[in-house]
Amino acid sequence: MFDLNQFISKEITKRSQSMFLTDIEANASELKQKIEGKILLVIGGAGSIGSSFIQAILPFKPSMLVVADTNENALAELTRDLRSTSNMFIPKDYITYPMDFASGTFEKMFRSHKGFDIVANFSAHKHVRSEKDIYSIEALIKNNVLHAKKLLDLLAEFPPEEYFCVSTDKAANPVNIMGASKRIMEDVIFSYSDRFPVKTARFANVAFSNGSLPAGFLARISKLQPLSAPSDVKRYFVSPEESGQICMLACMLGNNREIFFPKLSDAQMMSFDTIAVRLLQQHGFRVLECGSDEEAVEKALELKNGSDMYPVHFSCSDTSGEKPSEEFFTDDEMVDMDRFEALGVIAVKEIAEKERIERLFAELGDEFDKEETTKQRIVGIMKSYLPNFEHIETGKSLDSKM
Repeated sequence: MFDLNQFISKEITKRSQSMFLTDIEANASELKQKIEGKILLVIGGAGSIGSSFIQAILPFKPSMLVVADTNENALAELTRDLRSTSNMFIPKDYITYPMDFASGTFEKMFRSHKGFDIVANFSAHKHVRSEKDIYSIEALIKNNVLHAKKLLDLLAEFPPEEYFCVSTDKAANPVNIMGASKRIMEDVIFSYSDRFPVKTARFANVAFSNGSLPAGFLARISKLQPLSAPSDVKRYFVSPEESGQICMLACMLGNNREIFFPKLSDAQMMSFDTIAVRLLQQHGFRVLECGSDEEAVEKALELKNGSDMYPVHFSCSDTSGEKPSEEFFTDDEMVDMDRFEALGVIAVKEIAEKERIERLFAELGDEFDKEETTKQRIVGIMKSYLPNFEHIETGKSLDSKM
């Protein structure tokens, strides 16, 4: 039987145990002191990283766990997973709410609790493909940036002891709107750091996370459909377990206005076509390389007749916003590589000028209020705020590919 966690450990991360185990064990007493008995709110907690964060933090026994997520089905699965896991601590006060954190319903729920000790926000548009048109871009920016400020204003009324919001490695020298939105989000949360502690983390791709290309490979194999992947794009990867641990360590051990990231070397990067090949081999198939998506789809019909030759189409990336490789920090950021065994920290982050942020929000709001705007205008507004935002535009979206 195929064991996904074992496959990730052996073929992708090449680690037999979490790279953060030493840091967790070394700081266990401080983690317990900061988490035990606390009231915890996790927004977007039913997603891949949010649910892993919950599983990382529950052993330290918070007194209450409230999880808000727009995906009602995923909330149900989160609860089933937690309840079905041996020796998993679940507080007596455990509540899930299928709601949008930017909604009036969420605000009423939040006020009824009079705030929370620890708040972690994982609600985000995370896909580069979300910049395919102006409507997708508006939804992405509102969720990642504009609504984030609305949440921060609410938190300021009931300041938490710790606030964490997930960022991305794509925020360092961004080349796509998603990465730029997360870089702006970092400035927005840091602008509230005089009211409550704020922390974030930039980290690698989470292997087989919901909606990721590797997760799509599993879905395609289950349906005997062909696989498609870029052959020239390399990424850092962490396991689902490690993704939650990064966020827990950043949230609970980080100082105000710090950004955490995993210590990974370039040699640990992996391409998506390599993952596809190893996954197919693990499932007992041989790889049949095709010259196009259409050829791969046609060849896949033979799989239903028992063929062990699995069609794939690997090609160079030609879609907007794709970097050949990723990075966690920029040359002008101060990095501490000594505090933790497996984590680097971008420290002493300056607070962005609130006037600049307010001007950016006003410009974006005015543009979205128009009946018609363009991707180019939005990119221009974001670039005026982030001079190092070098958007890669090819005119092609991932939705045009298999």
